[in-house]
Amino acid sequence: MWMVTLLSTLGYGVARGALPRGPAAAAVRGLARGRGSRMCAAAGSEPGARTRFAPSPTGSLHVGGARTALYSWLWARQNGGQFLLRVEDTDTARSTRESEDEVLADLAWLGLVHDEGPTAGGPHGPYRQSERMQGGLYQELAQKLLDSGAAYRCFCTPEELDAKRAAAEAAGENPQYDGTWRDADPAEVQRRLDAGEPYTVRFRVPDGKVVGIEDAVRGRVEWDVQATVGDFILLRSGGMPVYNFCVAVDDADMKVSTVIRAEEHLTNTVRDAAEMQPRCTSASHPATTFERLCALSTSPPPSPSSPPPPPSSLPLLRSGQVNQFRQQGYLPQAMLNYLCLLGWNDSTDQEPPRAEIYSVDELAAAFSLDRVTKSPAVFDLKKLNWINGQHLRALAEEERAALVGRHLAEAGVAMAADSPFSLSASRMVAEKIELVNDASPLVRDALAYPLADSLASSGAQKLADELRRVGGALVAAHREGVLPDGASPDFEAEWKSAVKSFGKELGLKGKSLFMPLRLAVTGRMAGPDVGAQLQLLALAPDGAKCESVPLDARMAQLEAALADMPVPVEA
Repeated sequence: MWMVTLLSTLGYGVARGALPRGPAAAAVRGLARGRGSRMCAAAGSEPGARTRFAPSPTGSLHVGGARTALYSWLWARQNGGQFLLRVEDTDTARSTRESEDEVLADLAWLGLVHDEGPTAGGPHGPYRQSERMQGGLYQELAQKLLDSGAAYRCFCTPEELDAKRAAAEAAGENPQYDGTWRDADPAEVQRRLDAGEPYTVRFRVPDGKVVGIEDAVRGRVEWDVQATVGDFILLRSGGMPVYNFCVAVDDADMKVSTVIRAEEHLTNTVRDAAEMQPRCTSASHPATTFERLCALSTSPPPSPSSPPPPPSSLPLLRSGQVNQFRQQGYLPQAMLNYLCLLGWNDSTDQEPPRAEIYSVDELAAAFSLDRVTKSPAVFDLKKLNWINGQHLRALAEEERAALVGRHLAEAGVAMAADSPFSLSASRMVAEKIELVNDASPLVRDALAYPLADSLASSGAQKLADELRRVGGALVAAHREGVLPDGASPDFEAEWKSAVKSFGKELGLKGKSLFMPLRLAVTGRMAGPDVGAQLQLLALAPDGAKCESVPLDARMAQLEAALADMPVPVEA
C-alpha cells in the first residue's frame, strides 16, 4: 500500500515503511497467506491506483478535506484507477446522516464523483463503517489477532490508567501503557473473563521495534514504536473498535493502494507500519503483505518570530467550509484549480511561464505526486479570488449570464434570472467581478445616483471646470432628445459617436472628457463602463427589482447641481 500524508500547511515527501518483525508481526503476516503482495511503482505513476477519501460526518466538509479528496481523485484519474468514498461514522455521538449528506453534496458540487461509495455502491461495501461494524468485521479480526498472540486483553480500569499516566508525567516520561497485562497469566485472564470484567484489546508491539520511512522533505524519520505509542488499543471495553483499527482494516479490505490524508494522521503511520500494513482484513478476506508506504509530510511550522500571515490568508486549510465558498459565489472549477496549487505545480517548462489557470481536465492530465512542493502552503483568499475571476471570465457568455442572473434574482436585484435586464447586467460586470456575488452591489450602484456625495469629494472638486462644461452639454442634449437611447440595438455605436461629438464640441479628450462625463452620467468617480450602465438603466423599469434612478431624474439633479456650483472668477 502507498500512504500519502497530506499536511494542513503542506509540503510533501515519499516514504517507504518497514514491516514489523517478531512474533506479533509473524502472526499478522500469517493472516495474509493466500494473497499475493503488491509493490507500487515510483511516485510518478501507479497504474490502476485505488484511492479513497474517508470523511467523518460530524460537520461540513472543510477546504483541507476537499483538497485531500481532490488529490485522491486526481491520482486515481491520472492512473486509470478508482476513487472510493468511505464514510467513517463510528463516532456515534457526533456523526449524523445530515452531515453525511452535506459532505456528499459538497463533493458533488466540486465534481469529485466517486467510483465506489455509499451512493455509488461497489464490490467492497458496505461503505459506511457503522454498517461494517454491524457485521462484526472488526471484532472478528481482533479475535483472530488474539488467537494468534498478536494482541492481548487488558483489564486495567480507567482509574488505574489515569494513575499510570500521572506517574509517568511526574517522572518526565512519555505516558505510555506499561504493559501490565502484556504477559499476564492465562489463568488470571480466564478468571476475569469468567467473572465478566470489562477489558480492552491491545496490539502487542514487538520489543525494540523501530519503524522508519524515507521522507523527501525531512529525510529519514524513525519511531521507536513502543516508546511512541506503546501497546495501543484495538477494541475498547464493550467491543467498540478504535478509529485506526477500522481504517487500516477497511483500507486493506477495499484494496486501497494509495492513501492521501491530513497531517494529524502522520503519527498513525507508526501504528499502520507496526501492525496494520501487513494488510489485516477480515477472516474471509486475507490480507495482502505490506510493501511500501508513501507519505506526504510538511516542513516544520514557522518559528514564533515569523511574521503573521496577511489578513487575506488563512494559515490553516481547515479555516473554511466548502459550502461557504459555494454560497459566496465561487466556481467549483476555480476551487479545484486553487486547491490543487496548494502544494503542487506543473513540471511543464514553458516560456513565458504558464499562468496558474487549469481546467479540471488539464489538472487530471498534469497532476503527479512527484510534483508536490516542499514549501508550506498558505490559503490566500486574494489569490483564490483572482483565480475565480479568471475562470468566471473564461465562461461562455450564456453560462456566465445564467450564474449572474440567478444571483441577481436571489439577491432581490432583478425580477427574473433570464431577463434582458439580467443579461445586460452580466455583460456590464463581466470584467469587474471575481465572484458571482460581486455582481449585485455593482448593479445596485449602477442604478443609484449619488451625485451629491461624489461632488463633495476632493477628486470631483478638481474636475469642477470640466464637469460644468461636460455636464451642461449633457443636460442640453438630453433636453433636446438627442442622447442615444440605452434600449436601442445600436446603442454602443451611437453612444461612442455621441461621446466623440461632445469631445470635439468642447475641445476635450482623454480623462478631461471621460472623467466628468462618468461623474455626470453615473454620479460616481469609478465603476463599470458608462455606456453599459446606460443600457442597464434603460432596461431597469421592466427588469430591476431594486430601486433605480432613471435618466430623467439624473439629468434634473445634474442641472440643479451645476446651477449651485460657484461661477469661476476670471483671472
